[in-house]
Amino acid sequence: MADDGQPPPSPTELLLAWGRGEQRAFDQLVPLVYDELHRLARGHMARERPDHTLQASGLVHEAYVRLVELKEMRWQNRAHFFAMAARVMRRILVDNARARRNEKRGGGVPKVTLEEALLVSSGPGADLVALDEALTALEVLHPRKSQVVELRYFAGLSLEETADALAVSIDTVKRDWRFAKLWLFSELSGRARTASN
Repeated sequence: MADDGQPPPSPTELLLAWGRGEQRAFDQLVPLVYDELHRLARGHMARERPDHTLQASGLVHEAYVRLVELKEMRWQNRAHFFAMAARVMRRILVDNARARRNEKRGGGVPKVTLEEALLVSSGPGADLVALDEALTALEVLHPRKSQVVELRYFAGLSLEETADALAVSIDTVKRDWRFAKLWLFSELSGRARTASN
C-alpha cells in the first residue's frame, strides 16, 4: 500500500506516467518488471553460444540504460513495454554479433536456433545477424507480421497478449504468426543455401 492509503500504481499506470516524463515512475516500474526483463534476457542468452561474454544480468542492465534513454516514448501498456524491451535486447545482441563478426572478419558468428515453430521443420539454424536481417526485410513487406514475431518470439507474449498489444483479433495473430514462420524459414533457408555455394 502507498503511504496515502491508495494501492500502489500498476505497471501500466507507471508506464503511462513515465511516458509523460515522470522519471520517478520509471524508478518505481523497474523493480516490478525486473523478473520479467531477466526472463526475457535469459531467453535471448539461451540462444547465444555458451561462451558469450554478455550475461543475462548484463543484458538487462544494458537494456535498462537504453530504455531510460527513450524519454519521449508513448507507452500503451505492459505488452508494449516488454515488446520494446525485447527489441532493445535484440539490438544489443545483434550489435554485439556484428562487432564480433567484424573483429573476426566473418568467422565465429553465433548460431541461433529459431525455437518453437519459427522453423517449420528441423531445418538449419540461423545466425543472429541473418535473423535480424530477415526480420528487417519482413518488416518492410509486412510490418504487423514482423511485430507479431517480435512480440511472440522475442518478448515471449501469448497469442492473447500479442493480439491485445496490436489491437487485432487472436485469429489475425495466428495467421500472421503462421505466415511469418513460413516466410522466415524460406528466407533463412535461401540465405543458408546462398552462403554454402
